[in-house]
Amino acid sequence: MKPSEETIRLFENDRFATENGAVIEEVDDHYARCTLKVEDRHRNAMGAVMGGVYFTLADFAFAVAANWQEIGTVSLTSDIAYLGSAKGDTLTAEAFCVKNGRTTSYYRIEVKDRFGKLAAIVNTTGYKKA
Repeated sequence: MKPSEETIRLFENDRFATENGAVIEEVDDHYARCTLKVEDRHRNAMGAVMGGVYFTLADFAFAVAANWQEIGTVSLTSDIAYLGSAKGDTLTAEAFCVKNGRTTSYYRIEVKDRFGKLAAIVNTTGYKKA
């Protein structure tokens, strides 16, 4: 479903992600889909998308999926595997909850390019502070 205005306002406070172009497209129960329009500022010296851009978008998708219903989950650990260079001008990150326990959670975030090609996978363990 589309994110509510309240959800959008809440995550505008994730300034690093949002000021770098991350946008919430869809939210559902422990799920989020976020996009980012790739610009020249997102590219490295070789012209490819900088690795930190993939990770930032994935981390933002995790934060939205884990917190849009109830704030208080932070990333405890994350790892990223870069699978290929993104083509096109858009990245999409989808965060899927694999396990949602009492104090910890585990998410898999897939980052794809404009053509649906998997560019990176992030695995994140969340910790519920609240």
